[in-house]
Amino acid sequence: MSIGEVPGDGALLPAAGPGGRRRAGRRHGKRPNRRRRIVIAVSVLLMLVTSVVGVAYAVLAGSIKTFDSKGLEKVRPAETKGMNILLIGTDARGGENSKLGGAGDLVGRSDTTILVHIYPGGTSAVGVSIPRDSLVTIPPCRMPDGSWTQTQTDVMFNSAFSVGLTRAGNPACTVNTVERMTGLRIDHTMVINFAGFADMSSAVGGVPVCVPNDVYQGDLDPNLGYQGTLIFKAGRQLVSGAQALQYVRVRHGIGDGSDIGRIQRQQAFLASMVITIKNKGLELGNILPLVRAATSAITFDPSLSSPTKLLSFAQSLKGLDPKKIGFVTVPWRYDGARVAIVQPDANELWAALRANRQLIGKSPATKTSKAIPRGTGKVKVLNGTTTRGLAGRISTRLTKAGFVAKPGNAPTTTVTRSEIHYRPADAARAAVLARYLGATLVPDPNARTLTLILGTSHRWTGTTAPKPLPSSVTGTIRTATANPCSNVSYG
Repeated sequence: MSIGEVPGDGALLPAAGPGGRRRAGRRHGKRPNRRRRIVIAVSVLLMLVTSVVGVAYAVLAGSIKTFDSKGLEKVRPAETKGMNILLIGTDARGGENSKLGGAGDLVGRSDTTILVHIYPGGTSAVGVSIPRDSLVTIPPCRMPDGSWTQTQTDVMFNSAFSVGLTRAGNPACTVNTVERMTGLRIDHTMVINFAGFADMSSAVGGVPVCVPNDVYQGDLDPNLGYQGTLIFKAGRQLVSGAQALQYVRVRHGIGDGSDIGRIQRQQAFLASMVITIKNKGLELGNILPLVRAATSAITFDPSLSSPTKLLSFAQSLKGLDPKKIGFVTVPWRYDGARVAIVQPDANELWAALRANRQLIGKSPATKTSKAIPRGTGKVKVLNGTTTRGLAGRISTRLTKAGFVAKPGNAPTTTVTRSEIHYRPADAARAAVLARYLGATLVPDPNARTLTLILGTSHRWTGTTAPKPLPSSVTGTIRTATANPCSNVSYG
């Protein structure tokens, strides 16, 4: 995928006043309030950098790297309230990255992926980590020559970024995969490389982290064949530059040596980064080094291709509160050497985000459902059980609730748990229907209409009050203010 550069237009510079001097912009409120708003605006690591970039481009008049959006699917999930941002850490080993990540091929690889959901109102957010070894379905993706691949099933999630085998990677393919998986429309995408990550951690003066046990050179590189020198001593410490990169990349020698444990340390690092910048403050002298590192490290989607667009994006994040920012890992289990995404738990997490349910604190109380406007909720109801007349009875109930339901028999064997098959564009209506039945949501781009397949364990709730999320979701939540030494390893 080609990488283009869009030059800054300098449109955000103050206007010239009499005598050629620049007129300072009018200040609103007191300086402490202004600083507090800026600090809150940069509460998630890469979004934090992006927010600062948007403001400082007026001074630097730099350029912004963007990736080609031609590879995004034509049929995408419907837009919903809130905002979804996909953060991709790339593992290509060419150029400056090879000095930090080791020698290797020049193919772009995604080492870390976090889906950040900003809730309506812009005061809270949650970042969902997707393990790179997760077995997923990768939809058709665009190759560098303009052709499209076939759908791939049960393949590793991080292989989506490598489709086409280019140094720049294939961010659009990763976006397509995440949208198919979650039913959430990705509003913005940012790709950050190794060298840039190291530079940004240095720009903030280092980040406090915690290591559960001593880590040696041989743990960082298992192919070394011997223990080597001590890299990290157990306990709290400040890391920056190459050492910060080593911390978020090390797997072996800690816990079971899995990517899951590394994800937990990455989340702890990001949380610590939030607090570091909040405490440091963002005077101009602190901002510029961070901005310089970010401009050379991040590739944006085309919707953030100019200083004006970045500034607008930054302003939309100014209300974020670090106490209301959390991290979670998509429900998973081991599947041999790979990771399987656990269902229906994962779909319940995605449905919660589509419905803007808070994962930290309490969501506003939800009243018993009212009938939805007739004609807006067409659904095919299929009986996947041996109970005669079940589809007809459920169709009658749904019709009374406002859906337009038509019963039928499922051309499959007996189904245990009810399923709702839907196109990405019908994600919101599918979530409403699921609350009536407690069914599993199944994204299906080939579905012609919203389809409910009734299972033997079906239950009618008749209410929109959501059921509690499974412990596989709630048990992994980490807040930005959590102890940096808690939950930094697995196994």
